[in-house]
Amino acid sequence: MRTVLMCHAGDAFDREGLAAWMASFSDLAGVVVIDETGVQKRARIRREWRRLGTWRFLDVLAMRLYYRFKLAATDRAWMDATLANMRRRFGDVPGVPELRVADANAPEVAAFLRERKPDIMIARSKQLLARRIYRIPRNGCLVMHPGICPEYRNAHGCFWALAERDLDRVGLTLLRIDAGVDTGPIYGYFTYAFDEARESHVRVQYRVVVENLDALAQRVREIAAGEAVPMDVSGRQSGVWGQPWLSRYVRWKRSARALAG
Repeated sequence: MRTVLMCHAGDAFDREGLAAWMASFSDLAGVVVIDETGVQKRARIRREWRRLGTWRFLDVLAMRLYYRFKLAATDRAWMDATLANMRRRFGDVPGVPELRVADANAPEVAAFLRERKPDIMIARSKQLLARRIYRIPRNGCLVMHPGICPEYRNAHGCFWALAERDLDRVGLTLLRIDAGVDTGPIYGYFTYAFDEARESHVRVQYRVVVENLDALAQRVREIAAGEAVPMDVSGRQSGVWGQPWLSRYVRWKRSARALAG
């Protein structure tokens, strides 16, 4: 099974940890690294501002600042330890061809994928992929979405399930990309015994991957072999979410700590 990983330049968990994990159970044929420009990042911020309005956008910004100054250092220490464990388990990332682009849908990406001929690509990208990209791998592009779909589609599904007190839907969805946003065929749900009183939402969405690496690898093998059957989610409510709000974070943590006693 030949695989390709698509990830962002600044995410060491993907570039170091997941790349080595993929190489442990497949022939990792290449890595597409998305290195976004400042223009692209500012455009994303403007879109979020227009979508939310000024007051709610300030709530999002407050959450970003709170995370940076109050939570990020602890999560970085956890991530460093996690990556060290993954290096011990899976070894170093093998030397494979790497393509660095700003746009996940650039013509160079299509050319790279045709050259590398993957059976499956795992996409860890904030950018939506065009049909001409996600249809190139023989068995499609897979997403390890941090949230249970269809109820928690789009961004930060773990955060919103926690904030909504929907604790049975805090987890990861393995799905195949289609033309929608997290609407493709679903091949499994994965979770772990999270500690919502002590763990941040960011750590939860990374740890749900780490705690299920063996099961995820097996499911990817089954998809590549044509043995996996998509789950039936007809009749279930579909929800689209966005960036975390500080107001909802505070309410969530208060409820979590009260529940923990």
